[in-house]
Amino acid sequence: MYDPTRLAALVAVSEAGSITRAAERLGYTVPALSQQLAKLEREAGTPLLVRHHRGARLTGAGELLLARARRVLDEMERARHELAQLTGLSGGRLRVGTFTTAGIHLVPPALTAFRRAHPDIELTLRGYEPPLGVAAVAAGEVDLALTHTYEPSDPVPLPASVSAEPVLVEELVLVTSPGHALAGLSSRLPLAELAGQPLISMAPTHPPRHGVESALARAGATPSVLVETPGYALVCALVSAGLGVAVVPEMVARTAATPVGVRPLEPGSLRRTISVVHRTDGSHPAADTFRALLRGAFGRSAG
Repeated sequence: MYDPTRLAALVAVSEAGSITRAAERLGYTVPALSQQLAKLEREAGTPLLVRHHRGARLTGAGELLLARARRVLDEMERARHELAQLTGLSGGRLRVGTFTTAGIHLVPPALTAFRRAHPDIELTLRGYEPPLGVAAVAAGEVDLALTHTYEPSDPVPLPASVSAEPVLVEELVLVTSPGHALAGLSSRLPLAELAGQPLISMAPTHPPRHGVESALARAGATPSVLVETPGYALVCALVSAGLGVAVVPEMVARTAATPVGVRPLEPGSLRRTISVVHRTDGSHPAADTFRALLRGAFGRSAG
């Protein structure tokens, strides 16, 4: 069975004429949309698109699948509308909190799918750097929020009224300037090899990363630049400019706006877990539906 999200991607490319324009329409990054199209081609067992310098066009197999895809998506849209009437998702509001990385790379596709299915629900998006989103959910400022934790770190207890559902675990990787001696290899780099390396320290006063910063210090990495507030785009820009190396989540490294070299670390125990936080005292159909969409969006990004 074909994934409806990937079918929607095929439809979007056929209408937009290019993967870049289709990604903008769907709220995906270009690499994320390309990954979904590649998976759809593997499911189909044949090429569905021909890429060229002006965009992309469908092959004969792609045109055949496109016609069926439109029918499937139309039927699913009707089903979503009818179910919304039954489950109370035809009105009201949904307030979502997110941190920057998830807000840029993972939330937009889920929001797009939610709006398409439930256009009558008012959507509000607010920014909360972790762990502030947890407090916002507990206080009723938002209905759910995306947050993250790092390993190693000391566990932080959640308020009694709040539950956290992990949706994505990703390793932290080393980023360097392009052509750096430590980059360009697929083998894992032992942390001990960071001894003496000029490290751009990511938010040394930011509680979620205390354990990571300590692990890097024990490995002998030498702080070169201290970035006092969370901002991975700035960190990657400094790395790209040759001011040092940094350790960032894999998603950040893959989507950096500036060119960087990437190297996995050994033993791979530095991680970031992204979770969706929600209240447990009461029913909220819109929040429950959006959480399911987030699980799908995060699962695709991990795959």
